[in-house]
Amino acid sequence: MNGASRDALGTARNSLDALTDTPSVDATKLAGDLAAVTALLHREVSLRRVLTDPSQPGEAKAELVGRLLAGQVDGSAVDLVKGMVRSRWSQSRDLVDTVEELANTADLTAAQQAGRLDTVEDELFRFGRIVAANAALRSALTDKAATTAAKSSLLRSLLGGRAEQVTERLIVRLVTQPRGRSLESGLESLSKLAAERRNRRVAEVTTAVPLTDQQKQRLGAALAKIYGREMHLNIDVDPSVLGGIQVRVGDELINGTVAERLDEVSRRMAG
Repeated sequence: MNGASRDALGTARNSLDALTDTPSVDATKLAGDLAAVTALLHREVSLRRVLTDPSQPGEAKAELVGRLLAGQVDGSAVDLVKGMVRSRWSQSRDLVDTVEELANTADLTAAQQAGRLDTVEDELFRFGRIVAANAALRSALTDKAATTAAKSSLLRSLLGGRAEQVTERLIVRLVTQPRGRSLESGLESLSKLAAERRNRRVAEVTTAVPLTDQQKQRLGAALAKIYGREMHLNIDVDPSVLGGIQVRVGDELINGTVAERLDEVSRRMAG
């Protein structure tokens, strides 16, 4: 993606991360809802053109999405897609590609939350090797004359009970909704998403006052440099820390708040 679409993709990824980091959001359900939206936008070319038309106000496009999806998918998915259509896109296809990526990422997030992401990544790799070594299987899965039901049934006979449910869902979606991609490139994209999700780390940040977007970017870049991987910031504003910043990454705590320094002074005086 280039230009406006690249920026819109980054914003959409951040919005998805914020949603799936919320305990009340079911990542698996969100993935299914976004997959349904992907199928709708892929099928309805005129609709996706309207939703990416730069001459139309973003709020008007968001309202259209709300009307179309109301009662069809959960509110979390509706809000996410609304945010996407408010952004500018270089090409209408880029919007569909992004919704699809977010659907797959939500499923991978569900696997991560269950502690099964490494297994899913390995299964995607092994399935790719199996397909590469079996011309008859590849032919059956890519046969344009075969029905979606037939392909789904074949995949479930191969994967059902032998692979994680997330792995099965991802591969079934890829095979039944290829959207012009080869099976190999689709599997490669899924493996890349899984690797990116595995390498992502979350930093719990507590500050006395809200951080500006620029401060968030600088902090994220600094932490990524320290830990050698992308960092997602979960930011909590707590006036009781008085000033400075507290960052927790896993079991490691970096504390630079005024409250902590005052506590340390008090402890030394008491000693």
